[in-house]
Amino acid sequence: MPQMAPLNWLTLMTLFIMIFTLFNMLNYFSFTQNTPLKKMKAHTKTQQNWKW
Repeated sequence: MPQMAPLNWLTLMTLFIMIFTLFNMLNYFSFTQNTPLKKMKAHTKTQQNWKW
């Protein structure tokens, strides 16, 4: 089995780190969070007539 030179290991490690950070950045910035303002608009108020 041939051995890899240290420079090849270094480039392979940097490639994996770059792919990992790119994947994490895409997942982080593509997430859209629902704001509470939208939830407030969608919530309908119901009136209750309390009979004491």
